Amino acid sequence: MNDITPSAYGALTGPAELTIQRLLPGPIERVWAYLTDSDLRKQWLASGDMQMSVGAPFEFVWRNDELSNPPAKRPEGFSAEHRMQSEIVEVDPPRKITFTWAPRGEVTFELNPQGSKVLLTVIHRRISDRANTLKVSAGWHTHLDVLVSRLNGEEPKPYWDVWQRLHEEYGARLPD
Repeated sequence: MNDITPSAYGALTGPAELTIQRLLPGPIERVWAYLTDSDLRKQWLASGDMQMSVGAPFEFVWRNDELSNPPAKRPEGFSAEHRMQSEIVEVDPPRKITFTWAPRGEVTFELNPQGSKVLLTVIHRRISDRANTLKVSAGWHTHLDVLVSRLNGEEPKPYWDVWQRLHEEYGARLPD
């Protein structure tokens, strides 16, 4: 099987849809754990216990200041903690999970083994507008970079510095 080397940047793959990929060190069960186990997920994205069944509600709790040391200066308008209610829409361990993203979006994580690595594809659907597309794009990109660092046993770069740089870059890269 050929290795897929994804672009670091997310791409608009449909109306109001962002797709972003990372090639991660395996095995697939380890990566799945980082996507679904609250204690591992909070190291790169957000905490929140998930029951692996369709229809199960859960809450994401983001504390982005805790994702890197130092975290850097949080941008204006962002709080130290953010919470969002979600629900499992589809689950096929350890290959795929889809969940709601308030207020009307949906996110899918797909895992595909690529030799000793695992290709993670994140698809974020029904993003409300351009401003949110830029935030979501920079957010997923930064969070996935933190995940790569964690899986490689490295300390991530300061979260908010990276997010702010990427927010500007996506503004220049993505169409109006």
